[in-house]
Amino acid sequence: MTQKDQAGQAVRENSRPITVGFVGNPNCGKTTLFNAFTGAKLKVANWPGVTVEKVEGETKYDGRLIKVVDTPGIYSLTSYTIEEIVTRKCIEDQDVDVIINVVDASSLERNLYLTLQLLELKKPVILALNMMDIVEERGMEIDLHRLPEMLGHIPVVPVSARKRSGLDVLMHAVVHHYEEGPQGVVVRYEPWLESLIGQVEEALRQRYGEMDNMRWHAIKMLECDEEVKKDHPIDLFHIVSRSYEKEIINEKYDYIEEVIDECLFNKEKQAAMTDRIDSFLTHPVWGIPIFLGIMALVFFLTFMVGDFLKGYFEVWLDSCSQALLAGLQAMGTSQWLISLVVDGIVAGVGGILTFLPNIFILFLALAFLEDSGYMARVAYVMNETMSRVGLSGKAFLPMLLGFGCTVPAVMATRALATERDRRRTILITPFMSCSARLPIYVLFAQMFFGEHALLAAYSLYVIGLLTAIGIAYVVHRGAGKEEGDALLIELPEYKTPNKRTVAIYVWEKVKDYLTKAGTTIFVASIVLWFVLNMGPAGLVEDVSGSFAAMIGRFLVPALKPAGLGSWQIAVALISGLSAKEVVVSSFSVLYGINNINSAAGMAQLSGILALDGFGAVNAYALMIFCLMYSPCVAAIGTIRRETKSLSWTAGLVVFQILIAWVMAVVVYQAGSLLIG
Repeated sequence: MTQKDQAGQAVRENSRPITVGFVGNPNCGKTTLFNAFTGAKLKVANWPGVTVEKVEGETKYDGRLIKVVDTPGIYSLTSYTIEEIVTRKCIEDQDVDVIINVVDASSLERNLYLTLQLLELKKPVILALNMMDIVEERGMEIDLHRLPEMLGHIPVVPVSARKRSGLDVLMHAVVHHYEEGPQGVVVRYEPWLESLIGQVEEALRQRYGEMDNMRWHAIKMLECDEEVKKDHPIDLFHIVSRSYEKEIINEKYDYIEEVIDECLFNKEKQAAMTDRIDSFLTHPVWGIPIFLGIMALVFFLTFMVGDFLKGYFEVWLDSCSQALLAGLQAMGTSQWLISLVVDGIVAGVGGILTFLPNIFILFLALAFLEDSGYMARVAYVMNETMSRVGLSGKAFLPMLLGFGCTVPAVMATRALATERDRRRTILITPFMSCSARLPIYVLFAQMFFGEHALLAAYSLYVIGLLTAIGIAYVVHRGAGKEEGDALLIELPEYKTPNKRTVAIYVWEKVKDYLTKAGTTIFVASIVLWFVLNMGPAGLVEDVSGSFAAMIGRFLVPALKPAGLGSWQIAVALISGLSAKEVVVSSFSVLYGINNINSAAGMAQLSGILALDGFGAVNAYALMIFCLMYSPCVAAIGTIRRETKSLSWTAGLVVFQILIAWVMAVVVYQAGSLLIG
């Protein structure tokens, strides 16, 4: 190669983007660091399963384009769950040039096991010591000279993703370490084990030729790793008589102890506060009551503070509606178009927007609980209960996500190890009261239960949770004797919630809510207006002759035993399949109430419903039905995609509708007897 060709190759190499993979344990701050580099607004949570797919972004350093890939949080490179498989495939891929191993510096000992596995991959690894601000606050010290020496002289960069410090140094290390190449062997095992590794390496070399990460493949073969054996089938019976995974793991942890002894000081102070708090929050007896009490406080704030803010919001929306009506009338707009805009779109979308303060307070409270480190404790507390129904505490994590939205909750089941656990968790997750149901609870609880509105609404969350666990128990008993997977989850250190992380989380949820109001609910309100104002003979003046009334009357006989025997309620429930919030907007359109969530609007609606004998028992039966019946179309589509089974998804929808009907009938009939 000529000097000119060499220079040209060097220029091309320097202009090629460097692909960096962010890898680390759950809760290490990896996604927050990714956000700091790319500006991507991703949800940060204290449990595995949130980042279930790799997410890509870009940044630049010194004119060099750097592509960054955020991978799911994992504990090791042994593939059991979908998230572990995703991460491993990503970093094994030759397209990943440099691995940034993000570790929680305040929990260094727990994080280094994955680090030692990454070092064996023979790719450039950079250790990003995140949360160094927490290390300093606790009076701990890390020897930043000895630590890189013991890890093969790799770059070790202290960073704080929360304070956005150390980012330039980290990118500088990426560029230069990429040019230097991978580190050498770090962990040397016992001589007999090293001999086995060498023999397996030679067997692999003879069969597949030279590989960049030959030693890593040999070690994985000795661990009887199924993925490696499948990708590189080879007869090693004369070398490997059993799995040596236990010995390899033990020697790695022995080396980690040496690293900690030489590099970490004052570590005894690290867990003092966490242990004191956990003695209460994860108590075997009081843990669950404390969780229920905390969630009760969350919904108290959602109602009390949310309703206070909602009053101002309603005044603003009402003035906007009046101004729009006056403007349309001044323009001489035809009456049917005014009705479509005011009685259809404004009544439907505006009725949902009035609940925005409640939604905001709910997600603000949940964001604080997540980022503080508490939510991971809930899975730990619920582990024994979940094990009785054939699942581990880890299955409770998607259920917790279901309090926000069913779609990411279903996707989070990828964190579970077996298809059995995934499907069972998907089956019960929709019984969690997602935020879309909150407007229904708020409206009918305040209308019919007065000072007990909070208790009525909160009871639905508890009933949904108990129903889910009960169904899981029945399925578990029906399947015969089996055991759930053991819970393996890191309990992160408690910390003050990060303002930026909380803001991103809340904004994403509020934005989703507003987007749904501007799309799904907007379209549903228009469609509902047309089916209410159109009949077999065209436009109708009396809605009782509309297509909506015809559909509703067809369903009335089935809903009547549940105390929901009016065609308007039937139509509202059907429309709720598009999005649960549409149930409320449908009542606005069906009964012609512009600001249904105001005191005047609720008084008007309750008066109309009272004419049909609709009272508190009917309202609670309606809320129970809305809690139990099938999730929205988006959630159904996600379930279909995750299970890859149309028949299973259809069966789940039918099952939930039947459960909803049975529960609503029981509530209405029993309540009527008690009151009567």
